Amino acid sequence: MGVVTGVGYGLGAACARQLVDHVETLLLTDRDPHAAAALARELVDDAGVDAEPFSLDVTDRKGLARLVARIADLGTLRAVAHADVCAPTSADWQQILAVDLVTTARLADALRPLADNGTAMVVLAGMSPMLGPDTSDAAAPAVLDDPLAQRFLRRLREALGPAIEDPAAAHAWAKRGLERFVRRESVRLGSVGARICSVSTGNIGNSPVRSETAEHSRIGRIVQRRGHDAEIAAVVAFALSEQASLLNGIDLLVDGGASAALDFGTVRAAATPVQANRATAADTTYAARQVSAFSA
Repeated sequence: MGVVTGVGYGLGAACARQLVDHVETLLLTDRDPHAAAALARELVDDAGVDAEPFSLDVTDRKGLARLVARIADLGTLRAVAHADVCAPTSADWQQILAVDLVTTARLADALRPLADNGTAMVVLAGMSPMLGPDTSDAAAPAVLDDPLAQRFLRRLREALGPAIEDPAAAHAWAKRGLERFVRRESVRLGSVGARICSVSTGNIGNSPVRSETAEHSRIGRIVQRRGHDAEIAAVVAFALSEQASLLNGIDLLVDGGASAALDFGTVRAAATPVQANRATAADTTYAARQVSAFSA
């Protein structure tokens, strides 16, 4: 069976639609029970999958316990797409860190006893760690690595100072902590044949993980369109499938080239699609050399 959180958002719903071919039963969670129920009816009618709505606030510990109990009743846990994330434009710094990092760690901790050989989990994230603040302070990563510790938010505020209270900065630190958590969790899950990855997105649709690139002009010159929820969901579905069984503990970046634009924004690029098609072999070779040098 599979679980998708945050199905009231476009990206969560898109992940659920992609997973109908991978599992026989889907448990669809959201804070809004009506949204979860509507999607469940759609998947039952259109895809013939056994889809069940589940009202859940992921920040509620008792709710997570109910979720674990229901999963155990339904069968073997095979796939988890955690898309219940928080946008920096709609919450304060504490809410962002609590939902995106602390709650994700609690969810993974709660589901770990249900994981066995073949279980896979994907956590949706954003590309904000690449756009965020300097990380040279050694104290911050040490705090980030224990999101379930008591006084976690206070300790992080003490390590980073008032700058963390900016929602955009909190979002970046939450996502950075999430990537570190995924790497550590992959070691725990790997011992039983299970795995976990994160998928970081750029500017997509109307989902919460979007618009992190809006203030970067170099990105806008190279990334000419927003992505679609279905495109991201297809990557999530692949990462959860048996074909991706060697993917564990990594972040998959699906940003339309936004991060490349930040690194190589000075590389001469054609201004229009027509000019792009007329790019010379020398231009292409130069760009390739730049990318190779960065990757080395």
